[in-house]
Amino acid sequence: MNAIAERPVSFDQAVTYKKGEFHPFEAAGVEFLYLVPSGAIFGLEELSKRVMTLLDGRQLTREEMLDLLTAEGYATKHITEAIDELEQIEAITSGYLKPAHPQVPAQNFPLQRVVLNVTNQCNLACTYCYEYSDDRIAQPDGKEKFMSEEMAQRAVEMLIKESAIRRAIHVTFFGGETLLNFRVVKSTVEFAKQKAAEAGKYIEFSLTTNATLLTPEIIEFLSEHRVGVTVSIDGDRELNNRMRVFQNGQGSYDVIAPRIKELLKGHRTNSIGARVTLSSAVTEVKRIYRHLTEELGFDSVGFSPATASADRLYAIGPKKMNSVIDQFKELAAEYLEYALRDQQHGFTNVSDTLKELHAGISKAYPCGAGLGMLGVGTNGNIGLCHRFVDSPIGQMGNVQTGIDHGARSQFLKTHHLGAKYDCQTCWARPVCSGGCYHEAFVHYGDTQHANLHYCDWIRGWNDVCLKVYGEIAVRNPKFLDRFSQ
Repeated sequence: MNAIAERPVSFDQAVTYKKGEFHPFEAAGVEFLYLVPSGAIFGLEELSKRVMTLLDGRQLTREEMLDLLTAEGYATKHITEAIDELEQIEAITSGYLKPAHPQVPAQNFPLQRVVLNVTNQCNLACTYCYEYSDDRIAQPDGKEKFMSEEMAQRAVEMLIKESAIRRAIHVTFFGGETLLNFRVVKSTVEFAKQKAAEAGKYIEFSLTTNATLLTPEIIEFLSEHRVGVTVSIDGDRELNNRMRVFQNGQGSYDVIAPRIKELLKGHRTNSIGARVTLSSAVTEVKRIYRHLTEELGFDSVGFSPATASADRLYAIGPKKMNSVIDQFKELAAEYLEYALRDQQHGFTNVSDTLKELHAGISKAYPCGAGLGMLGVGTNGNIGLCHRFVDSPIGQMGNVQTGIDHGARSQFLKTHHLGAKYDCQTCWARPVCSGGCYHEAFVHYGDTQHANLHYCDWIRGWNDVCLKVYGEIAVRNPKFLDRFSQ
């Protein structure tokens, strides 16, 4: 299904073949292979299936396969073509081809995005917040509470300089609660647009907010400047108010719901999505999805478990996580029904995964942190990402003195997929690459550690999405064109 680079094949009849590394799955009556490490998806035809069946639990030479298959009535020419194709995609291997990990990028890998933590303050006191909870790694004490206009401008100038030949760049505004420092958000957008135009670059903007401070004026600005918005909300009044409360303990739902409706009504120039944090107290995925899409009007909703040590009261736990995955599967089935009718479904946990599968992505790293993306704290310190900006972990310079390329290069070298022993035999590694660095540090005290506590769930979820992809590819392939845009 996905394009894959042509590889040399062996014509030595004495060479023995065995199965390569892949994950088999079936969808719409077709047998597929998800190829590892390339990340390509390959649909098997009848003769290809026979070749693969012959190699179940054994190795055979090309000549032996030819003899067995010609005896079944297949033409030699067609058998040779099938073997060659399977070898080219590494579904079978003769031993001459050794799987390679994605390459470590050059030290001067161009920057694409900066995440500006414009404040480390927040007007809510969400129990699970990674910045303020018992699992926090940030150390904001003694640092500025709000980023200054000058510091934000230096960060933009750094982005433009370090983006090198990239024509499209991105600034994300984050917090704390981002809109507590809307003055700097506003001035930075205007400054960045001017500087990007002077450099011949196209710049986009996004921000994350808890929606408590949205006003008509802010909504108008966000719409005018095409700022993408992610709203943190955990469902209806009862569910949201279990964790997302003000510092006096009052729930936030009644404050944010009317503001969200005004945002969705008044801002149509860029995407507006809901981001739900699942915890021990909030696992009602389907109920939350229905409320956010049908009652509040969101077009897209994504879910993620709270990052928490296993002994935290808000940690989701294995039993409830299994329930979450079961509900994910139900929404994935609903997503498939929509796709077959050529309709868009708002469950982004599926659409984001399908986009990566369609692109045939094989990741060297789990995300862009430290690679094409860096976080910047209120005092200008550059961090691995927004979750590390006020932490001693993952520091990579300051916007006033520039990126510490030595630290960045060392991080990329030591956190590459090839350096993660536990991932080497996992078929899901092209899309996972070991998992979130922050999650790893909270659970294991080591950003290099694979997220082993999530492995089974990650494999199970990717298998679900592969089957959804396969069904769409066979039954309504034009739907997948949107993932190429």
